Amino acid sequence: MSIYRIEAGTAQHVGSRPRQHDRAALFTAPAAPGYVLAVVGDGGAANAIGAEQLLHTARQALDDLRIAVTPDIERITRLLRDIAQETHDLLLMNPLSAASDARSTMALLMLTPAREAVWATVGDTRLYRFTGSTCTGRTDDADYIEHLVANDGLPPEAARKHRASRLLNNVLGNPLKAPFVTTGARRDLQPGDGFMLCTDGLWPWFADSELAAVVTRRTPREAAGLLVDKARERAQDKGDNCTMALVRLVTPAT
Repeated sequence: MSIYRIEAGTAQHVGSRPRQHDRAALFTAPAAPGYVLAVVGDGGAANAIGAEQLLHTARQALDDLRIAVTPDIERITRLLRDIAQETHDLLLMNPLSAASDARSTMALLMLTPAREAVWATVGDTRLYRFTGSTCTGRTDDADYIEHLVANDGLPPEAARKHRASRLLNNVLGNPLKAPFVTTGARRDLQPGDGFMLCTDGLWPWFADSELAAVVTRRTPREAAGLLVDKARERAQDKGDNCTMALVRLVTPAT
């Protein structure tokens, strides 16, 4: 019997934009029981094609997943990287997508039946990790800054000031630059652990402690509604598309 059960949900709001270009989904693996994949993509300024391709690629990867041995974090990490790369390649290969400047950032989270969580991000779509009522980690730009220094030859100070322009280049579908994928993992998941994947229409409006208080004390549906409403209020009708996927691990009912 599992030591926890999964509560999960997605939510989004168009914000002050004319259209919703974000996408979010939760998938299970038909041939690999116990595997759950959360996906959030932030499409480009012009359209949602990139984010939709991300969801399609992730769904296909999970449909094809076969696990005949003990789950392996390294293998799952490769799978998430492959989803990012395949999405990127397909966006560049498709003439319609290329002509439409279809792009997307991404956050992926895979939960395994071995009580493991593995994640991957590209760009400024984030993943937050919670334990109890505390935010115990989140993805940020540190790895990408190191990548800019080591591979692009940028001085450290210039790399740290990249957010205004260079971070936007780290996307799926950029014909001039391959995506830089940041990955992470956690073992021994327990009841009380939680995760949130969200686009930049949400996270700039909250301190980590605020997110932890909401996500860990409410159901995903309640937390999503509260966070969306508060983000819209704080953005004062100038907010971007706002999208999230929430996952909480709770003690099974007896």
